[in-house]
Amino acid sequence: MLVLAIDTATPAVTAGVVDLTADSPPRLLAQRVTLDAKAHGELLTPHLTDALAEAGRTFADVDAIVVGAGPGPFTGLRVGLVTAAALGQALGKPVYPVPTPDAVALAAATGEPLLVATDARRREVYWAVYDAAGVRVDGPGVDRPADLAERGLDVRAAVGEGAVLYADVLGFPVVGPHHPTPVALVAVAAADVLAGAEPGPLTPLYLRRPDAVEPVGRKRVTRA
Repeated sequence: MLVLAIDTATPAVTAGVVDLTADSPPRLLAQRVTLDAKAHGELLTPHLTDALAEAGRTFADVDAIVVGAGPGPFTGLRVGLVTAAALGQALGKPVYPVPTPDAVALAAATGEPLLVATDARRREVYWAVYDAAGVRVDGPGVDRPADLAERGLDVRAAVGEGAVLYADVLGFPVVGPHHPTPVALVAVAAADVLAGAEPGPLTPLYLRRPDAVEPVGRKRVTRA
């Protein structure tokens, strides 16, 4: 099966083309990844087109789409999910959302309890905790690094941009990679994709309200 992998929940604009079969791990055919938190909307579609061209495929060859559902900042995360939904509808192909931290943890593959911490801005991190087998046992959540450190997490290392930014506060050895890879994104959803399972809803994991909100009512104007 030919699977498109998309993630915009971190500063990385991630697009990849992955070959998925039942008898071998997902195999990367091509990818485009750019670290630019302000360029998700500008770069994602060209990245997908370029990756498909490098792989010698077209959108018509795609069998399924896997997209990171966050958590992540509102604007960037929305770009990936909207793009995946639009492609799925246009191509008539299923779109499988996966938690972005699950893919980050799988890519790190430390074989030890692990903290995934990505940058949530506002001096906070999105986080999730994984056991030695890579299974999520806590989270995802959003907290200040100091509050997270006070939880006494039973992990041996941390991964993610948040882990780098707040390494001195969290106090764990930092490993990589810090963003989800196309192969890891597809691997998280591989069982469902291969089984042809019904995808879950494309619900973004924002975990908090966006900075910009609509006013709740009109301001009353009084005259003297």
